[in-house]
Amino acid sequence: MRTVISCLVNDHDWRLLIVAVLVCLFSLATAFVLTDQARRVTRRSRPPYTAAAALVGGLGVWSTHFIAMQAYDAGAPMRYDPAQTLLSLAVIILSLGASLSLGFAALDPRRRSIVTLGRRAPAGLLPAVTAGFGVAAMHFVGMDAVRLSGAVILWNLPLAIVAVAGGVAIFASAAFMPAWRDWRALAAATVIGALGVCWLHFVGMSAGTVTLSPGVLMPEAAASARLIGLWAMIGVGLTLLIAAFLTGMIWWSRRSVLGQVLEAIHAMPDGLGVYDADDQLQIWNQRFLDISPHLAGALKVGMSFEDVVTIGLKAGVYPDAVGRERDWAAERLAERRNPQGPRELQVGSRWLRLQDRRTSGGGMVTVCSDITDMVRSADVLAEARDAAETANRAKSRFLANMSHEIRTPLNGVIGVAQALARTNLDASQHEMLDLIQASSRTLQTLLSDILDLARIESGRLDLKEEVFDLARVVEEAALLYAAAARDKGLQFIVEVAPEARAWVAGDPVRLKQVLTNLVSNAVKFTTSGFVSLTVDATPAHAPETLRFVVQDTGIGFDGPTRDRLFNRFEQADGDITRHYGGSGLGLAISRDLAAMMDGDLDCESEPGAGAAFILTLPWRKAAAPQAASPAALTLPVERAGPELAPRRLRILAADDHPTNRRVVELILDPSLFDLVSVENGAEAVAAYRAQAFDLVLMDMQMPVMDGLTAVREIRLHEAVLGLPPTPVVMLTANALAEHLDQALVAGADRHMAKPFSVEALLAIVAELTAQTPQAAEAAA
Repeated sequence: MRTVISCLVNDHDWRLLIVAVLVCLFSLATAFVLTDQARRVTRRSRPPYTAAAALVGGLGVWSTHFIAMQAYDAGAPMRYDPAQTLLSLAVIILSLGASLSLGFAALDPRRRSIVTLGRRAPAGLLPAVTAGFGVAAMHFVGMDAVRLSGAVILWNLPLAIVAVAGGVAIFASAAFMPAWRDWRALAAATVIGALGVCWLHFVGMSAGTVTLSPGVLMPEAAASARLIGLWAMIGVGLTLLIAAFLTGMIWWSRRSVLGQVLEAIHAMPDGLGVYDADDQLQIWNQRFLDISPHLAGALKVGMSFEDVVTIGLKAGVYPDAVGRERDWAAERLAERRNPQGPRELQVGSRWLRLQDRRTSGGGMVTVCSDITDMVRSADVLAEARDAAETANRAKSRFLANMSHEIRTPLNGVIGVAQALARTNLDASQHEMLDLIQASSRTLQTLLSDILDLARIESGRLDLKEEVFDLARVVEEAALLYAAAARDKGLQFIVEVAPEARAWVAGDPVRLKQVLTNLVSNAVKFTTSGFVSLTVDATPAHAPETLRFVVQDTGIGFDGPTRDRLFNRFEQADGDITRHYGGSGLGLAISRDLAAMMDGDLDCESEPGAGAAFILTLPWRKAAAPQAASPAALTLPVERAGPELAPRRLRILAADDHPTNRRVVELILDPSLFDLVSVENGAEAVAAYRAQAFDLVLMDMQMPVMDGLTAVREIRLHEAVLGLPPTPVVMLTANALAEHLDQALVAGADRHMAKPFSVEALLAIVAELTAQTPQAAEAAA
């Protein structure tokens, strides 16, 4: 070490040494910049940058060596062999090129295993070692080119080995440095490279000793030394020129790319603000100002985000912050420090969606999207939804009211007609009565179809889940029209396959509604031939599906008619409507019901060749319900003592409509029933408290006190006095599903919708008063 220091201090001109070191640092820094640029481009664009980096680095290291040689005083005149001198330049350029090629190969996962020194070795170790040996080779080739007049150089082999090993080790240490990707990486690589070059040169110079040899005379040594100095200066000049040119190209390229990026930022449809790691504004686009006009003229580079928020608070553009500005600002800054996702913010008359994203350098990118139109559209949609819901509620109320208002007089028509049918009439009167009853049934069917359609459209039609005997339901639905078919002379066939005679789960009422609709249409549109209803299982590939087929030999229809047959208020044509009647709702409702039951309804037909309607439903098998014990079917019996004489059944009927009260009076035979009629719920409660009744018939919609309130009062009276509950039937024109639920919740036992038949009313009276001997006589 003493020899090295002595060589530096005593044998070198320190002014030229400083120049040599600066040339080395500059050239290596330029080479590393070019290398970084080569790493950023594609493989096809990489060779020019790699070659330039090797050329600039090689010229710089070579110039460093020979400038330092110019600063060296060997004690004897020196000259240089031109061929060997140029060979040393070629050695360093080629070795640095090889080092860079190995470095880029190490970045390729497909070739990394080939160019690395082991799995645990850093990827850049072999390129760094190659560069170190290249600098060492350049140094000793250049030293071998030296010719001394009257002297020779003798080498200290151990010190020369130390020079090479130390230099290579310094270069290799760069492979273990952190993989920085900013100016720190450039500075570290430059310093390490310069240390390696200086170590190899000055320790290598110390390994050589100049020994006088009078026999070696070189008279032109001074001219040769000046020539090599000129070459070194030319090398430095080329290094500077290449570095300046390539640096300018890189700067222009980056400036061009930056310009394109800035143009893209300003063309963005969203506002953009870029902040640095200290949350200070650096870049913003015009759209950022357009959607935040309160910031126009106030933004400047270096302004903090907190200042931006403060400007908005002072301008009063944040409605949410009014009255709590300080807390609001603190919340906004806290959200920005830990961005969770987009947030919506009202700024003046605009609504903005803000998104804050962290950059790799710790900065923040804020994107502002104007969603004012979207929010206004959402408000309009919300208003439309509220209006639609209000209209739907109004429609439901209208349907409920119309149902009540239509069913009430219709009940009077049907009830009086049925009561009249039980009297002595001549043939002409019977014919007129039959017309009244037929028209009433048609009106009742139309009313039920319209209400079902309204419930389906509003989504308020619910299916019930019950276990029922499929064959029985099918036969009951078909037999309703067996008499009509016989009257027309039609053959009426009902067949249920053996495998379909089972208990299933579903809604028997809605299934029966679909089947009766199909059978009634078949009977209506067939004048001769047959009508059949068959039920069977589908083929083996779908064993869990039931198929119901209603077939007839009626008028049929063509393809275009089939396409619109299931539309609402549609029939085949106007002649059909005039000749056969109907509203065109039955098939539409039937298909909707089939879909609600997870099935399908379709048809096949040809004009004049009849039609076939096919209903397919999932076959959900169920176990047959256990038969109830007789005790379970028997209501508590109030035994009459031997001293009490038999009495008639006492029935309380509450209805505000006098026609409906009269219909009940006509149906309930005074010889079998003791009937008390009242006009509202309050009178019904008072009458119930005054005497005991065997049955209560209660209307739902009445003045003074409605039927539901009256039922609750009756149940409360029974609970307070410990009386057994009296059966209550809601006999009402409120026929919607929610009305049934309300009746049961209030405490009623049954719900019977108006209009009702004589048989239905007598049947429910007999069922609910079965414990009294008078009921048996009434049923008879």
